[in-house]
Amino acid sequence: MRRPNKLLERILRGTSDANIPFAGICQLLGKLGFEERIRGSHHIFTKQSVDEILNLQPKGAKAKPYQVKQVRNVILKYKLGGEEDD
Repeated sequence: MRRPNKLLERILRGTSDANIPFAGICQLLGKLGFEERIRGSHHIFTKQSVDEILNLQPKGAKAKPYQVKQVRNVILKYKLGGEEDD
């Protein structure tokens, strides 16, 4: 049995959007299959099966709360946070 991703749980719970590490959310999106492009401080994430483009910027070491909400909405809309196949 796999240990669930705690950061994904925190994002989906939505109770601490202002306290999500920026590097962690970038790693999570990479694990979910998003491609990352960096332009200055903008980290732009795209995925073939997802219509939305996620444009994230750090606020210090944390992600901006409204951008965490955008990520959560995309994960829920496309059901991206499910169990991985072994």
